[in-house]
Amino acid sequence: MGALDGRVAVITGAGRGIGREHALLFAREGASVVVNDLGGSNAGEGADTGPAQDVVDEIRAAGGKAVANSGNVALWDGAQNLVDQALAEFGRLDVVVNNAGILRDGFIASLEELQWDAVIAVHLKGHFNVLRHAAAYWKQESKAGRQPQAAVVNTASASGVTLPNAGQVNYGAAKAGIAAMTLVAAEELERYGVRVNAIAPMARTRLTLATPGMGAIFAAEVPEGEFDAFSPANISPLVAYLATDKCPLTGKVFAVQGGAISELGGWHDVKTIETDGPWEIDDIAGRLP
Repeated sequence: MGALDGRVAVITGAGRGIGREHALLFAREGASVVVNDLGGSNAGEGADTGPAQDVVDEIRAAGGKAVANSGNVALWDGAQNLVDQALAEFGRLDVVVNNAGILRDGFIASLEELQWDAVIAVHLKGHFNVLRHAAAYWKQESKAGRQPQAAVVNTASASGVTLPNAGQVNYGAAKAGIAAMTLVAAEELERYGVRVNAIAPMARTRLTLATPGMGAIFAAEVPEGEFDAFSPANISPLVAYLATDKCPLTGKVFAVQGGAISELGGWHDVKTIETDGPWEIDDIAGRLP
């Protein structure tokens, strides 16, 4: 028996990289998978049904169950159609893995409006769109007396939660927003039988290879037979565990890379100064670090 036997999962951005590894592992563990991928470039331009269909073909050749979806999750109707397809094809929806993303890097002083809007749309709005439509279904199921045992796994990034990266203000802001959205969603959706967690992965993908300052690190060759710490396949087992019906975790954000998984904490007090009366500017200046 697989860890995900009988589960139905929607995985976005699953035509390549980390998302592809998610889809393949989920299928091997017994899940029925809707493989979503627009098939665009790193910058989100263009569309191609090939990447999603290739993964579906690979899953089916191995005896698994999967269907392709090439819709754009940055669009409200695209996300709705994705959820509807899972219900139409497999009769239910148990897991959403939000993974789709693009890059349009640039420094703040020269960043174009479209660079900001496109990244926020795919990452932050795209995560919300799929989450919202799935949540509406799970709420309906719960109120009908069919309490779900559902799971959502969102994809944040070190760039947004632990390691700010110059030139990625749009990407970092979106990823930080996804981490915050995860915590809010975990609080809201628990009553409907839905757990919500997030990962901040570090792996070799076409996006990380294209990131200035990181490409050389990720592109380093690993001798045959040695552990490849940056393989995207290292990310998927954690996601699969978070998607199982037995996992109790919710409202968590995990950094995951190679052989390391770390639970992350959010903003917290580092130092507090207090006053018994109105603040004075000079007093603040003298007492803050």
